[in-house]
Amino acid sequence: MGIAKTLLFLLIVVLDGAVVTYTYKRSMPPVLRLCVGACTGFALVGTIGFVAASLAGAVNAAVVWITTTVVTLPMVAVARAYRARIAAEVNESVTRMRNGISQPNWTAAVSIAFYVAIAILLGQIFGKAAFLRPDGIYTGVLNNLGDLPFHMQIVSSFSEGRNFPPEDPAFAGIRFSYPFLADFLAAMVKQSGGISLIAAMWLENMVLALAMVGLIHYWTLQLTRDRLAGLLAPVLVLFSGGLGWSLLFSDACGNASGIFGLLPHLPHRYTIGTDPLWRWGNSLTTLFVPQRSMLLGVPLAIVIFKLWWGALTEESRDAADRTAPAVPPMLAAGVMAGMLPFIHAHTFIVVMMVGACLVLLFPKWRAWAAFFLSVLVIAVPEMLWAMHGSGVRAQTFLGWFVGWDHGNTNAIYFWFLNTGAFIPLLLAAILWRREHKNLVQPAALRFYLPFVLCFVLPNLVKFAPWGWDNIKVLFYWYLASAPLVALLLASWFRRPGNFRLVAAALLLTLTLAGALDILRVLTGTEDNREFDTDGIAVARQIIERTEPRAVVLHAPTYDPPVFLTGRRSLLGYPGQAWSRGLDYGSRENDIRQIYAGSPQAPALISSYRINYVMVGPQERTTLAVNDAFWSRFPVIAQSGEYRVVKVDGYR
Repeated sequence: MGIAKTLLFLLIVVLDGAVVTYTYKRSMPPVLRLCVGACTGFALVGTIGFVAASLAGAVNAAVVWITTTVVTLPMVAVARAYRARIAAEVNESVTRMRNGISQPNWTAAVSIAFYVAIAILLGQIFGKAAFLRPDGIYTGVLNNLGDLPFHMQIVSSFSEGRNFPPEDPAFAGIRFSYPFLADFLAAMVKQSGGISLIAAMWLENMVLALAMVGLIHYWTLQLTRDRLAGLLAPVLVLFSGGLGWSLLFSDACGNASGIFGLLPHLPHRYTIGTDPLWRWGNSLTTLFVPQRSMLLGVPLAIVIFKLWWGALTEESRDAADRTAPAVPPMLAAGVMAGMLPFIHAHTFIVVMMVGACLVLLFPKWRAWAAFFLSVLVIAVPEMLWAMHGSGVRAQTFLGWFVGWDHGNTNAIYFWFLNTGAFIPLLLAAILWRREHKNLVQPAALRFYLPFVLCFVLPNLVKFAPWGWDNIKVLFYWYLASAPLVALLLASWFRRPGNFRLVAAALLLTLTLAGALDILRVLTGTEDNREFDTDGIAVARQIIERTEPRAVVLHAPTYDPPVFLTGRRSLLGYPGQAWSRGLDYGSRENDIRQIYAGSPQAPALISSYRINYVMVGPQERTTLAVNDAFWSRFPVIAQSGEYRVVKVDGYR
């Protein structure tokens, strides 16, 4: 019954988002309307749900369904106003399906097979992001090892910890400035039917990832008017990688079974790795699985880009939209962009930067005024709220970072290794002429130009304390470039002779490294345990026996069981605190003194308002634990080597 409620909630969210599109876009393929509806519905319900949960002081089933009702009632009125258009689209879709069954064609069959294959792949990958075994909770994506517990802590802080107004769950006592809406939505999904945290995260990921693939597909179609390019672009994005696949041959030489015997047990990753040469990771295993906020930010950004393109260029409009004003879609794009600070900060930066450039290239002043005004109305209050009392050191987010993460390698050679033929093919696509015309239409090229800044600027300055995080901006250059590269490959696939072989070979080189990294995930090569059964058991006891907003002290590691409880931590993993611009040094030193039972321990416990202390394997491994000191406190939870003591009120 719980999963049925959750599926109903997800269906309503998607349909609500789809209905909204009729207010600013008359003509849209029904599948695309559902893809747009998925990400916009999530953003809308999440934003309103956060306000409702903040007023209620909790996110529970009642808050979730009241929010859903509040959002849905106006959508019912909108649906009635556009019922003729909705009925026409539904009838058209049914007719096409019937015709496809009675008179099957290769185009429809290929598209269906493509999406079925992508859905199966995504289901498997996100199924490996977090899964349960008899001995604990695992992740099958190595890049997710430190990120999964952090995101589980955020989700649990909302669903179990009553974290309203949100404090940083991994840095108790300061405002939570991290873009948390994707994790708040996972809490809503979880509470909608009372399902498990792992199931809630998987369902949210699947809806958003499938919507993203559909949006990349249709955005490419809109830019290129090429069906094959529309299918190739998502493949380039999902299987992104560089020339790391070349390492496979040297690996195979040392394997008695050769390449085919090696594939089920690949010894290392073939995109990003510990070797400083390889820093551009596969988008699925490096970005979309561990960087959960990107799964909501990227599809929402693509919707904004599509609305810009449709409103700014006459040739992009369908017949039904050519007489429609440009202001409504730009207003809608502004509302979506305004919600981005709570969703994904780097996406917000990209949207505003690209939009500012497009103002000069497509000077439709009324349309742009509508966009930027709606952004300001929504985004400014969000940013002011997040910045107030956040504890983030803004100066750590900017600095010179020439060549991105190239280390001692020549920057040009570094980018060739990490992206392979992608950049040469991008340049070829821009310059290629077909039948005395440029392959890329002038309007599409002009629209693309600002995205080049998403490559240039991250190769000059850093946008976060950890310079590698510039990939969150660099990715948008790759995303915008993929349709152009796909168009070039599609045109070569249609040419006779060697062009087809060259196109196939190039497509293979562009996707093989990413495919190998995905294969490592699917074959279980990267399976790692995050939480053991004793840790899970003690986490349940903490939830049952402590107040939701308690502060629980634990070792500053990436995997303490406290992260499953929603209770606040004095300090989570220091690497993540540093990457978010937080000054964690004094807290880390104080934690060492507390566990050592130093003379300052009582005063520190009091000043930090610590309620409970975890003493377990992580603490004994990383800290000097004074057992005599901790034996004087009452034990409130225990399982295996884990013990939680109460220090509340201790002086």
